[in-house]
Amino acid sequence: MSGWGCQHEVKGRCSHVNNIPCDPGMKGCVLFGRFIWADESKNRPKKTPRAPAPENKSGTDGTSKN
Repeated sequence: MSGWGCQHEVKGRCSHVNNIPCDPGMKGCVLFGRFIWADESKNRPKKTPRAPAPENKSGTDGTSKN
């Protein structure tokens, strides 16, 4: 059986994120945003689609088109 170990974890603490207890995928972790986690708090928020820009009905110099 094999395992995975994080290079930033030292004695259960994350040397990458202020030496706090290691929690793979937490915000600030090198794995954050790279994978989809079962714990939703570790996932990046989904991007909301932007509304299309309103059409510019005036000319580029600010005058209205006729």
